[in-house]
Amino acid sequence: MSGFRPELILAALERRQVRYAVIGGLAAVIQGAPTVTFDVDIAPETSADNMDHLSQALRDLDARAHTADTPEGVRFDHTGESLSEVSVWNLTTTHGNLDISLKPAGTEGYDDLVDRLVRIKVMSVDVPVASLEDVIRSKEAANRGKDRATLPLLRRTLEEIRRQECR
Repeated sequence: MSGFRPELILAALERRQVRYAVIGGLAAVIQGAPTVTFDVDIAPETSADNMDHLSQALRDLDARAHTADTPEGVRFDHTGESLSEVSVWNLTTTHGNLDISLKPAGTEGYDDLVDRLVRIKVMSVDVPVASLEDVIRSKEAANRGKDRATLPLLRRTLEEIRRQECR
């Protein structure tokens, strides 16, 4: 297992033409939030065709199911259909952890996020990123301790982005 390389995870998704939104902490970091994250969170579009593309990308990444007892992950067989049957997947890959949420907290999933996606280049990969407003909405709805702790930083980052846009 190598170190965390989010750009390589995202590049694998792009190579397989997966339609998705980067969500969570990485979406915030990409947009300038002064926080740290150690995984990639995505919300994929859930059509059968797209979930098949996601399954192919997961094979490319040697994705394994991640649990507290098996941080190195457990191999599992998957198809687009089987991936669609579970709302949240916590995976480990050759380039770090990847969490997949079909319906992130406070949203209706990809279709709810797609109209506000921003495309941002990460290294050499053009990445579809959930808007910071949507990241904040999701973290408010999840209401976990770690989310409550980062919300003030995310709100300040959003205010700063809006100030810069007004200039």
